[in-house]
Amino acid sequence: QKCSAFLNTLGGQVKYMIAKEIKLPLKMKAVLTEGIGGYDKLKYTEVETPKISKNEVLLKVLAAGINNTDINTRIGWYSSKINADTDALSKSKFQNSNQKSGLGWNGTTNFPLIQGTDCCGEVVLVGSDTVKNLIGKRVLVRPCMKLRGLGSAERVWMASDFDGAFSEYVKVPFKEVFPVNSNWTDAELASIPCAYGTAENMLFRSKCGRKTKILITGASGGVGSAAVQLAKRRGANVSILTSSKKKNFFKEFDISYIAVGAEELISSFGERSFDIVLDPVGGQIFPSLLKLLKKGGTYISSGAIAGPVVNLDLRDLYLKDLKVLGATAWSDNIFPNLIGYIEKDEIKPIVAETFPLKDIVEAQKKFLKKRHLGKFILVP
Repeated sequence: QKCSAFLNTLGGQVKYMIAKEIKLPLKMKAVLTEGIGGYDKLKYTEVETPKISKNEVLLKVLAAGINNTDINTRIGWYSSKINADTDALSKSKFQNSNQKSGLGWNGTTNFPLIQGTDCCGEVVLVGSDTVKNLIGKRVLVRPCMKLRGLGSAERVWMASDFDGAFSEYVKVPFKEVFPVNSNWTDAELASIPCAYGTAENMLFRSKCGRKTKILITGASGGVGSAAVQLAKRRGANVSILTSSKKKNFFKEFDISYIAVGAEELISSFGERSFDIVLDPVGGQIFPSLLKLLKKGGTYISSGAIAGPVVNLDLRDLYLKDLKVLGATAWSDNIFPNLIGYIEKDEIKPIVAETFPLKDIVEAQKKFLKKRHLGKFILVP
């Protein structure tokens, strides 16, 4: 098998192709999530290197990001029977379980599963000559995929519906890899796909634009910190909700107001102050967030790590003609937009820490302490 690397001469002269033999191993290192449960369900082991079809490419994983969904899937948080927040459930004592399926973003998720939704990788093998130009390219993988075509409403998610990037190699449809021309590190690029894609999708769907007054909760998390940057890029007037211990994280950001609780926002701004509330957190602050919205305002949610079951006063909803949106599946333009923002340096990656893949348990434990800003990255 050949992996082609391209060298460009200066001054726009002729491109030369140099081919080198690479030997793909029959087996690779990976982290298997073996079922619903605690950290004992994460097994760093050897598995077969994926074999690709004509519609796929094989990537050597350069870096992979950690997300809340990795933990939520493993602990069974997506079940409607669960009312606890992510942190409380992750600390619970799980009974030894051999459960072979759980719930993910699209419903049933089968175990064992290689998780890892964020992937920066190098294309090392292609299934079709039509995409041989991808060989040797550094790429990002769009994790929210439309395998039945762009016109389909059906989405599948890498690392929920099929194996992801917590491994040395991963196979993906060739239409879902995007070459990136950037001097960012592998870890920095791996911080982008899921968090920034989710945040950009929320801003797009809520019609956030210039001078929009937007409140972003959970601003130190992956989605929250991405949303801050992306909303500022759109020219919005951004206020955030974070903890008192994390206020110092945002000194370098041009943020209109930093609050440590929803009640502080109500006392400072008054009710009906924001056009949009972008909320990846949920939990007990939900009723106050609706009060903060103007008439005709939009509440949009992409998560509920602080608690999935909330109190809703329907009078706040219908008397103000509010729009309440859920946002998981992405619009088609979202990922190409992000690639453009990266290549134009219109956004900055925020990497909190990197870990070897084998240290995934340590990384997830530290991730759940929520004392960081940005993303944790695993390197095979």
